Amino acid sequence: MNANEVSANVHDHGKVVNQQKNRVQCNYCAKSMSGFSRLRYHLGCVKGDVAPCGEVPENVKELMKTKLLELKRGTLGKEVGTLAYPDLPWKRKWYPSPSAIEHRKLQTTQTAGSDSRKDVQKDTVSENGVTKEVSLPNGRRGSQKVEEHKEREDSSSRQAKKCIGRFFYELGTDLSAATSPSFQRMITAALGCGQIGYKLPSCQELKGWILKEEVKEMQQYVKDVRNSWADTGCSILLDGWMDEKGRNLINVLADCPKGTIYIRSCDISASIADVDALQFFIEQIIEEVGVENVVQIITYSISDCMAAAGQRLMEKFRTVFWTVSASYCIELMLEKIGMMDPIRGILDKAKAITKFIHSHATVLKLMKNYTSANTLVKPSKIKLAKPFLTLENIVSEKDNLQNMFVSPGWNSLIWASREEGKRIADLVVDPAFWTGAIMVLKATIPLVRVLSWINGSDKPQMGYIYDTMDQAKEAIAKEFKDKKSQYMPFWEVIDEIWNKHLYSPLHSTGYYLNPHFFYSSDFHCDAEVASGILCCIVRMVPDLHVQDVIGLQLDKYLWSEGAFAQGSAFDQRTNIPPVLWWSHYGRQHPEFQRFATRILSQTCDGASRYELKKSLAEKLLMKGRNPIEQQRLTDLIFLHYNLHLQGFKSRLNTDIVLEEIDPMDDWIVEEAKESLSQNGDTAWMDLDCEDITTIEHLVNGRGPSSIQPKVETG
Repeated sequence: MNANEVSANVHDHGKVVNQQKNRVQCNYCAKSMSGFSRLRYHLGCVKGDVAPCGEVPENVKELMKTKLLELKRGTLGKEVGTLAYPDLPWKRKWYPSPSAIEHRKLQTTQTAGSDSRKDVQKDTVSENGVTKEVSLPNGRRGSQKVEEHKEREDSSSRQAKKCIGRFFYELGTDLSAATSPSFQRMITAALGCGQIGYKLPSCQELKGWILKEEVKEMQQYVKDVRNSWADTGCSILLDGWMDEKGRNLINVLADCPKGTIYIRSCDISASIADVDALQFFIEQIIEEVGVENVVQIITYSISDCMAAAGQRLMEKFRTVFWTVSASYCIELMLEKIGMMDPIRGILDKAKAITKFIHSHATVLKLMKNYTSANTLVKPSKIKLAKPFLTLENIVSEKDNLQNMFVSPGWNSLIWASREEGKRIADLVVDPAFWTGAIMVLKATIPLVRVLSWINGSDKPQMGYIYDTMDQAKEAIAKEFKDKKSQYMPFWEVIDEIWNKHLYSPLHSTGYYLNPHFFYSSDFHCDAEVASGILCCIVRMVPDLHVQDVIGLQLDKYLWSEGAFAQGSAFDQRTNIPPVLWWSHYGRQHPEFQRFATRILSQTCDGASRYELKKSLAEKLLMKGRNPIEQQRLTDLIFLHYNLHLQGFKSRLNTDIVLEEIDPMDDWIVEEAKESLSQNGDTAWMDLDCEDITTIEHLVNGRGPSSIQPKVETG
């Protein structure tokens, strides 16, 4: 085998990790499964009882998929060989017409002592003028083989239908789309000509047995997640919004390291302004999840009513904390900074530049010739980050933009002689604008980087958020060369939102319990950190004796004694995630280990990051549906939301920049008037649409500041 060839033997692509339980591990993604047969499906990315491999090379995937098809054809060939008429075309209810069959029954007499069940009858079947001799086995054996083949065929068909059903459930697509001729042609084309007779699931099947089986499987997954709460605890995430009908709706999720699951959707319109009613609603959620399982509640709102309800809940449930989503709070920081007079003026000028360039096709085309970007606007999935990412992009193209607005190409355009064009050209060459733009970026990009980290993290963030926010503040001060008069206005905005809404004792305790920080040379235990750890012990551990035990064990952690001494080594505390570190090195101190695990297992972000389809909850909460349809819709939404949450980690992207611009974006569209290019509307035909809408991902580290994890020298 040369270097370019890959082995067709599935054993070369995995290894046995547990001989007794027949567990094998994929060489590419390290996922384990039962047996090499399932590994072949895993590598071939053939969906079924095992998840497809996301790391397998393309040539290996195609080879395994081909092998699976060959094996299936071979199996079917053996099974079909036992049928009475193996050469007949595969048509439902087909039988040869009397005129097309010539019977030549030959009775073969077996030798003495032979079993009469081995008698074979031979027929000649003539179809379309072609005569074929086929064997007809007698007795039960033939019918038994036929039944076995039918069962296998039915099982394969059911599995395929379930896969198609999951596709619809995961996307939240209207099930009637299954009857679309285009969908049927698509499936037929994907299966190939040999499977042209494959029957797609009907709309009734998608609403019936397929839905029922998928819901049953999802209920088992949800049960497994719930069972993990006893060890790790969980965070209740609230995600509220107002729909077009003016209703205040809310989705409730529960998050833990095992996974995030959907709890329920509710209409809280009657409770949103009533502290008592809001408190009662959330109490019901806590009791449903189990107060012993809930570590914290993360809300989406800083309204006075919501804050009052949270305070009451913490008084009633002493082991539960209340906080606001970290990403929401950082967006509030950016919003407040963006409203400061000098900042707002710079952003307005930057928006004027992007609107002018994107509103005129010839100017946009000229810009593409002078810059490395297809657009100046950086659309973001986080709306409040977009102005600052766009300004960062404009600053990176400063020299190119200035050259463009003094070029012969610009002077040849009609816009160069118009008032609007002159105003933008003067702005681009104005040093004061660029000085102000740099100042804005120094104050905001560190916060944007924190948002990007939160958005792209697939691990519990509780052990990192406290230090990360400190890093952001330090980065801002450093950008202003530690001149207090320059950075303090921004620090004050950050501190106000941190102290009033975001900070929880869990954050500082997570910092304290994270060995990555605790055993580093620059760890700092100030009053906030010390009071945080004390508060968490008192609230989360009601038993006074256990509190005393944890206090003694905390000293062992502090002085790095016992197993903690080994765990404090540089490579151990920096390379092992905090929760895993505690599972290894906290075994001698089970009370302290449990306490640390429950805190470090929590997120600091809310439910909005999951981007659940709110229209489905809005539909579910509409009245007037009969009970059967209501239950079916409830099942569909339970399944859709949990499938979406289950696949969230595989879709994670640390880049908060989107690939496409909204054509109605307010950084592109002129609000006051409709602008036309000097050549009329047809000038847009000279532009490549893909060039206009496709955005390159933001280059990591580009710009005035970047938040980076602390690096220690061992």
